[in-house]
Amino acid sequence: MTVQPKEENKMTPAQYLEMERSSLDIRHEFFNGEIFAMVGAKINHIRINVNLTGELRNKFKEENSSCEVLPNDMRVKIETGYVYPDIAISCGDAKFEDNAFDTLTNPVVIMEILSESTEAFDRGKKFAYYRTISTLQEYLLVSQDEYHVEQYIRREYGKWEYCSYKGADQILKIKSINCELPLSEIYWGIQFELS
Repeated sequence: MTVQPKEENKMTPAQYLEMERSSLDIRHEFFNGEIFAMVGAKINHIRINVNLTGELRNKFKEENSSCEVLPNDMRVKIETGYVYPDIAISCGDAKFEDNAFDTLTNPVVIMEILSESTEAFDRGKKFAYYRTISTLQEYLLVSQDEYHVEQYIRREYGKWEYCSYKGADQILKIKSINCELPLSEIYWGIQFELS
């Protein structure tokens, strides 16, 4: 998805939530008082999101897991605002900021599907924002240009371990939710553009 800054004065979190809850067609992310409209996604991004959501749901259902996959319409609370990850996973009882039940506060895993316009942000500042979520155990960056998933796993003392899975024969292991996903399934039906 492309993040476009919205030209307005800074808002309070309450003003943002009021605006966002009444917005019917565009979602906005909110960082330090500024809002950013979320627009557009290419077909590979959408297909990968559907593949991940479907595979995860099926695995959770088969294993009678307490985990739940929440696609990109679920807003997540971060220390300095609100974001819409491509996929958030909660386990046990999902916790929400208030009784509107539209802002998750306890994701265990967050996944972002990289695009040219958001890759630097997803790797940098957005990951820094996500690291402030105490329940977050794993952060995954999924390429839409090749068979490649990068994984950050929270270890003791706030350290993050990096793993890379590259190639159709690789199997992504997401330990915090006891799940394995073949990259061939994540990228099922995807046609990569030739450079």
